[in-house]
Amino acid sequence: MSQEFIAIFMFALMMLMLFTGQRVFGAIGAVATIAALALWGTGGQDITFSAAMKLMKWYPLLTLPMFIFMGYVLSESRLADDLYRMFHVWMGPVNGGLAIGTIGLMVLVSAMNGLSVAGMAIGATIALPELLRRGYDKTMVTGVIQAGSSLGILVPPSVVLVLYAMIARQPVGQLWLAGILPGLLMAGLFILYIWIRCRIQPELGPAMEDAHEVPWSEKIRLLGAGALPLIIFAAMMVPFVNGWTSLVESSAIGALTALVVSVLKRRMTWKIFEDCTKQTLAISCMFMWIILAALGFGAVFDGLGAVKAIENLFTEQLGLSPWMILILMQLSFIVMGTFLDDTAMLVIVAPLYVPLVGALGFDLIWYGVLYTITTQIAYMTPPFGYNLFLMRAMAPPEIGLKDIYRSIIPFVGVMVLALIIIMVFPEIALWLPGYVYGN
Repeated sequence: MSQEFIAIFMFALMMLMLFTGQRVFGAIGAVATIAALALWGTGGQDITFSAAMKLMKWYPLLTLPMFIFMGYVLSESRLADDLYRMFHVWMGPVNGGLAIGTIGLMVLVSAMNGLSVAGMAIGATIALPELLRRGYDKTMVTGVIQAGSSLGILVPPSVVLVLYAMIARQPVGQLWLAGILPGLLMAGLFILYIWIRCRIQPELGPAMEDAHEVPWSEKIRLLGAGALPLIIFAAMMVPFVNGWTSLVESSAIGALTALVVSVLKRRMTWKIFEDCTKQTLAISCMFMWIILAALGFGAVFDGLGAVKAIENLFTEQLGLSPWMILILMQLSFIVMGTFLDDTAMLVIVAPLYVPLVGALGFDLIWYGVLYTITTQIAYMTPPFGYNLFLMRAMAPPEIGLKDIYRSIIPFVGVMVLALIIIMVFPEIALWLPGYVYGN
């Protein structure tokens, strides 16, 4: 039996199990285990044991529960409410100002919690009702919430980039730094689109007439409250960027600072602390099982030599250029994104794509940024994008699935533009990690 056939059979079996509703780590781990035992007998059990030891020895993995805990503490302590109130009074007098402020809110929420689902939940529960009440077009603001949530896995501390770092064997710190400028670029393009659209069609985002009635003392107070997440982010990232602390130490500083701030603002109760701890444990264990399954799956592929066989298929037999292969990879993410989340896509294709990208001569740090953007585009691509149905579950009854489909089209176009810019100019992603680590 050829290597190519075994690889295709493994992927087909794994996809079949996913379609039956099995958990991602269960489907991937089961296929890896079955293949290992079938190919190498009882000696194949060493593959999973080796993967488990590799996972346990990966010191940066300690950042995962720290950042998840930090995100839950800040979310449950309702700091996002203060953030949105700040944008409400400062950006309200501008046409489309609340929508622009929502993007700003999403950027700061992303810096608090590296999960796109968290941004979606906060945007849908805090920003969306207020935007609709203020007369904003329901189609446009639905797109704003979904587009803003896409920043969650790009702006550090991105949990997904931690997973990518483990699977691709790349430094987490460099990946986080690589995501900052592309994330700000994409947020800037979203803001530019909203501003231009509302200048042309002011009825889509009317200015707030009562924003001028807010006293300056309240505006300054809200500015201070809104700056708290930035202070927490700075307390975490500045020592790391300057080389004073390691990544794990910085994550601990971020979690501790968030906890202290919530206590000082008298928003931390024992019930909230208990819920945050339980959620952190549940999410951390889920990600660890997924990484373990992905490492085992990748080890089987390495043993088969399937990656080399597929590389020869694309480059020698089909004669495709490296850029054509890269573009096909990105298109495959969009297809898979119609029925899989970003984590599942990563662990399924990483054993193939990551080594192939390196063999083609591309930078794996840069590719990690491309991956995160492409998966978010896939999330929002009709008809079966993951975020579309998540938005429908959170949106009020007057917003239908048709409105959600229409809302996302221009924002997907903006994200594709951002992706093209970063592909053409890789230094947007690579300059900051090069500058910091070059020193």
